[in-house]
Amino acid sequence: MTLLFKPTQLGALRLANSIVMAPLTRQRADAMGVPQPHVVDYYAQRASAGLIIAEGTQPSFAGQGYCRTPGIHTPEQIAAWKQVTDAVHARGGKIVLQIMHAGRIAHSLNRQIPDEPVAPSAVTPAGTMWTDQKQMQPYPAPRAFETAELPGLIEEFAQAARNAIAAGFDGVELHAANGYLLNQFLSSNTNQRADGYGSSVSGRIRFVVETTQAVAAAIGADRTGIRISPGHMFNDLVDANPLETHLALLDALPTADMAYVHVMKADSFAAALNNAGDPDAALQALRARIKGPMLAAGGYTAETGEAALQSGLIQAVVFGRPFIANPDLVERLRDGTPLAAPNDKLFYTPGPKGYSDYPSAH
Repeated sequence: MTLLFKPTQLGALRLANSIVMAPLTRQRADAMGVPQPHVVDYYAQRASAGLIIAEGTQPSFAGQGYCRTPGIHTPEQIAAWKQVTDAVHARGGKIVLQIMHAGRIAHSLNRQIPDEPVAPSAVTPAGTMWTDQKQMQPYPAPRAFETAELPGLIEEFAQAARNAIAAGFDGVELHAANGYLLNQFLSSNTNQRADGYGSSVSGRIRFVVETTQAVAAAIGADRTGIRISPGHMFNDLVDANPLETHLALLDALPTADMAYVHVMKADSFAAALNNAGDPDAALQALRARIKGPMLAAGGYTAETGEAALQSGLIQAVVFGRPFIANPDLVERLRDGTPLAAPNDKLFYTPGPKGYSDYPSAH
């Protein structure tokens, strides 16, 4: 293996290797969205990754969906994140922040405001979500954004990006995947708007394009990435033609100037796109429309990741769950050291246990 451990360039970001840590939701902030001291330890321990994409972080109290997720919109949150970025940089790492507005995937018990969740359209998701107060609860009905609110919402993302840079992050990633707000605008079952921000493919991609452009203008396109997950039917999200939607999106985004496009593969990925049974076939279609670097996540091993890099399909490999129990994942992959298994019962619990207490083998 050679490329996996060689430096690579993603926009303005020069990475020490081609291994990226995925944005893993871990819910270790306090009730006001302030990351706690063990968050500093957790990210610093994993700084040997070429790039860390920090967990989905809300741009406002209205953007929060889950309990104990961090924000990037108050002075206290920004100060706490600055401790994280300083610790990662002290170990030679690079770190960007994923900006995530949950949209309709939210519950008032998990938030600091009484307002109902907001979404492109008033379509209630099926299912339930965890609340610390009452455990599993059904999703409440969301309120649809008024057209007049959308410029302010776009500015909310841009200000969150400015705050991330102020907190020392090397860039940001917009979360347009996994059924959250930006993905809700893209998808046909969650976007039923008739105001130019829905109805057609060009309408459904419009909000994501305008948000990306605003963030790129705020901090630089070469420090701006985006995560997409076409065909990944998560959080009761369905698009009638996800490949068509995402190819149109990529054509409209300034991908030649952006840091990267991050594609999440999933078991349902190929079937939802083309019924071919080959996720890499869909990646090839997406690759053809991306003029800058592409990252991919979804079950990669050192061997399959190296093969994808050697093929030129992607410029960096994203690993998720392996980083949970292996803070020294890069070194373990390099040396062939067996990987530790994480305790999935502690994925989303508060405190350092099952989070920043996994030992390194190096």
